Amino acid sequence: MENIAIIVLASFSVAVGAFSYWKSRSLRSALQAREVDTQRRMYELAILKELGDRIGYSLDVQKIVDIITGSLRQFVQYSAVSYMLLEPEKIVFKMHLEQSVSRGFVDDVRQRMLDSLSALLSKEFKKEFVEETLSGAILVEELGEPVRSFFNIPLVIGDKAVGVLTVAHTKSGLYKEEEMTILYKITKQASDAVTRLHNVVKTEQAKLSAMVESIYEGIVMTDNDYRILVANPAVKKIIGFESKQDITIFDFIDTLEGKFDIRGKLEESIKLGKILTAEEVVVRDRFYQIVVSPVRGVFGIKGEEVLGGVVIFHDATKEKEVEKLREDFTHMIVHELRSPLDNIKKIVEYIKTEGSTLKRAKEKEYLSMVYKDSSEMLMLVNDLLDAAKLESGKFEIFERSTNIREIVRQRISFFSTAAQDKGISLTGKVSDGVPEETMFDPERIGQVINNLLSNSLKFTQTGGDVKLQVFLHGKAADMNSEIKQAGVEFVDVVDTKNFEKLPDSLIFAVTDSGKGIPQEFMPHLFTKFKQVYAEALTSKGTGLGLAIVKGIVEAHGGVVSVVSRVGTGSTFTFTIPCPKK
Repeated sequence: MENIAIIVLASFSVAVGAFSYWKSRSLRSALQAREVDTQRRMYELAILKELGDRIGYSLDVQKIVDIITGSLRQFVQYSAVSYMLLEPEKIVFKMHLEQSVSRGFVDDVRQRMLDSLSALLSKEFKKEFVEETLSGAILVEELGEPVRSFFNIPLVIGDKAVGVLTVAHTKSGLYKEEEMTILYKITKQASDAVTRLHNVVKTEQAKLSAMVESIYEGIVMTDNDYRILVANPAVKKIIGFESKQDITIFDFIDTLEGKFDIRGKLEESIKLGKILTAEEVVVRDRFYQIVVSPVRGVFGIKGEEVLGGVVIFHDATKEKEVEKLREDFTHMIVHELRSPLDNIKKIVEYIKTEGSTLKRAKEKEYLSMVYKDSSEMLMLVNDLLDAAKLESGKFEIFERSTNIREIVRQRISFFSTAAQDKGISLTGKVSDGVPEETMFDPERIGQVINNLLSNSLKFTQTGGDVKLQVFLHGKAADMNSEIKQAGVEFVDVVDTKNFEKLPDSLIFAVTDSGKGIPQEFMPHLFTKFKQVYAEALTSKGTGLGLAIVKGIVEAHGGVVSVVSRVGTGSTFTFTIPCPKK
């Protein structure tokens, strides 16, 4: 009995001891696990604090990843830690070697990361795009250890993958879930912080974009890596990308190739901190002055910092046109005024010298020449004054009730002698339905008719004909049907788009059987100082006639147009409103 008690007591002691040992071991394991977890949490807090302290308000993803990779050795083993980031013109691949590995190890990791990046972005990337940087231990080709442990973490900013972070080792079976969970958490919090800042920047960029959208000049802003931050509608129109939402520096490079090195100029301006200007760059048939400037900012103790660059496209086409206009004007004045003034001077000098011996008939001839030359100069001055008034918006018309048929009769009568001398048939016709009187400025409309008839007679050969025809156009009516019904003769079918929105109007048409006007000259017909044919350039005239015609007609609320066939003739038309009574 006593033996049994001793056996029971011994068994109980063993059980208690075993339980105590198990409990002690369990507590020790729990304490160790808690210690590891605490260390990991401390690492997590430390690295997040370091990110906050060292990054501040930075959007530099590479800087952020450098901080993370530089701290990983505190809790995870690796032969190499690396990251791969997508940049506008390259892929940055940076690897830190904790121990020596072979070149094959590096190439294997790089290819795996490149494949991951391609899968993330659904885009194939070639190794030629990769810019590699290695640090840490040296490469030893004799080491043939392959990659046995490998772990990838995507880097995401604002729901957009920008790269991958990787740890790799020559040993197998590493990288448990706990370590990877912490790494995921750290990268996610860092990414979230950058994303929030990125969203703030995007909001500010949107405000800036809204402000520059209304600016007439083309404006594009980039960061120091030449990523486009702002591109207003004007600059998109300049390079022909109006419908494209997001444009890149490559769109500018392609459009401006051979004309302006925008990438090179931005780099020079940002690095040297100076403003660069290019004059008269031709882009899609227009002249631009392009200014490239660095954008600077002042940030606390850092002082002034270059943040990026801005390119401004100033459309200088108008200035070029004005310069050409000035040259044409000077040329015209010299030629048109010198000759008659010289004639008048010589005639007056001759009369002064020979006045007492001149016969009456000869004196009248000389005075007639003086009158003719002075009249031509007066006409020139009047044209210049009219053109100046039209240009400044001070041109006035004085409308009154005027007999249309009388105006037509007077103009035909005025030019009949010139037409007969040249052997040209000149006729006038006012169609039935045209009212007897309409409100317009008779002097100015007479000036328009004079100009058109004069031009037609000038460019029509002997035996040809010139017609002045007037008919009524109803609002929204078919112009060609009206022409046919009125029996009016045109040299070609009229393009009715210029007349579609007109109210009830009178149509004046001057048709000739002259040589016609080549199609390429049509856009310049109503431009100041432009004359189409060589004989026009050698004849008296300012080149302002049709420009003044256009101004007078538009001042009446009408439009002017022309149809022409080379070798057949031309028809010039103009309209004036004619409300139904």
